[in-house]
Amino acid sequence: MAQPANLKKLARERMERTGESYTTARKNILIDKPEGPKAVRAAAARNYAKEARDAREAAKTPGKKPKPKPAPAPAPSPADDLPEYPAPTEVVQYDAGLWHRVLTQAGVTNPATGEPMSEALLAGLAGGIGFMVFTFEYEEVTTATIVTRAHPEPYTQNLLTRCGAKVNERTTGSAERAAEYLDAALDAGRAVVVRVAVGALPWIESSEVDEAETIDLVVVGEHEDDLLVDDGSGSLMPISPSDLAAARAKRKKEKHWQAWIPSRISPSLETLTANVLEAITETNGRLLGTTELKGIPVHFANRFGIAGMHAWAERLRDTSTKKGWTQIFADPQRLSAGLAQLHGFMTDTRFGGFGGLRGLYADFLDECAELPGLEPLAEHAADYLQLSADWIDLSEMVDPDVDPEKRSELFARMADQMERIANSEERAATALASTLATLKPAV
Repeated sequence: MAQPANLKKLARERMERTGESYTTARKNILIDKPEGPKAVRAAAARNYAKEARDAREAAKTPGKKPKPKPAPAPAPSPADDLPEYPAPTEVVQYDAGLWHRVLTQAGVTNPATGEPMSEALLAGLAGGIGFMVFTFEYEEVTTATIVTRAHPEPYTQNLLTRCGAKVNERTTGSAERAAEYLDAALDAGRAVVVRVAVGALPWIESSEVDEAETIDLVVVGEHEDDLLVDDGSGSLMPISPSDLAAARAKRKKEKHWQAWIPSRISPSLETLTANVLEAITETNGRLLGTTELKGIPVHFANRFGIAGMHAWAERLRDTSTKKGWTQIFADPQRLSAGLAQLHGFMTDTRFGGFGGLRGLYADFLDECAELPGLEPLAEHAADYLQLSADWIDLSEMVDPDVDPEKRSELFARMADQMERIANSEERAATALASTLATLKPAV
């Protein structure tokens, strides 16, 4: 390929204009690539990650993958006159918070208010709240898993379907093609959501997470040779394209999946209202056990919803059988590890959250009441605010440092609280079901 005699000078001048790295600028000059929206975005992003990347390199120690110092929140991007990508902040539910930021940057709004779709609204559309509890005994550990968000329905897919925005989704077995899809979306000035294996991320110690655990990240821009991703930590993280590609490739299902919002198209009031009613009806049916749990064997159905809450309370109280928690967690190490895991699930934002996500659901019902014909939903918000406090009380009871000899007493207290919650959940869901039966959207 013929090279201009002053290629180095041209490359450095382009670097100044676009914020591209020297290598990228040089390559783009050689292939005669115009300085399009991606170059403009790169210029806006050029100072985001340098300090973070330098800190990451300086902090590297043998045998450990340190988390880099976060990059600052992005400056407004002039590409396609899009709204600024919101600075990542603390959220109650990880996926709903992530998509709130992505949809906000795309300009999608709530037709009832003209404002961006809130985390609460998106969480409710995704399915909102639920319950599941499982324990599994392995050779060296007994796991305790609790989920207080909607489950087992496809949470993110429900969110994307019901939010009413236009969504471009892609999967491919080719890493090269995946990179092309990512570049195309970024060239359009849009944030792109990708799905990765958690343990393959450079700032995660792989031995501390399950090999199959995955998470969605948002690619929001680039700086020099790095991509900038929003991982929900509160700031942007720099990651090399090769590291991101490797983390995406470890996904065995939906390989190299990505999704982005190509336009500002927002749902109509009629569509959003219908989707809200569908979501609430499904959530309520799953809690009350009146809606089928697709894909769940019949003998596991009693681990879900309000029936699952009562069943867990019984196992917490059971001190004599092999299924009771007193016997399951007789070993002190299994007890401590199991309760630590349980507390983590109840306080983490992926599958649970503060107050069992019931406070967020109360906010959702309040927002839904602003839609035509759905005003009565606001009357039920108080029930879920109270339930939020009840779930907080339960999470504060979980003590990984409990004296093993007193574990039965702890489990009995937890069982009493779980029964109170289950009874309140049933009253709240039954009352909400009665209201749903009377609603006639005025759209």
